[in-house]
Amino acid sequence: MRVSLDQYCINVSDLARSERFYTEGLGLSVTHRIEIPGVSEVVLEGASGNRIQLAQHHGNDQPIEHGHGLWKLYLNTDDCAGLHARALAAGAESVSEPVHLAEWNVDVAFIRDPDGYLFEIVQMGGPTGS
Repeated sequence: MRVSLDQYCINVSDLARSERFYTEGLGLSVTHRIEIPGVSEVVLEGASGNRIQLAQHHGNDQPIEHGHGLWKLYLNTDDCAGLHARALAAGAESVSEPVHLAEWNVDVAFIRDPDGYLFEIVQMGGPTGS
């Protein structure tokens, strides 16, 4: 039996704003849109083929309740500082500027998207890719 995780679906408060952020700020591509009763969704894909689905429930104007179930999502990149800056320009909040963690030989930064989801931006090998 073969099993794999395919995509994650998160609730957003403004689908158009989130789509702009995920495409312009993070560089993801829209693969398709879904309309089901009471919900509009957009599926986006990164360079690795992994996907995230954004869902806005109609008639719900409440802020997203994060609770304590989801901590963070990861973004792998070959340019941590560049993606951090691009995300900020598209409306992200910086939680942590890019830093090099020598123990793991990675560069990392943290951002929050417009709905407050926490992302860790990871560049393996640091700035030189070594």
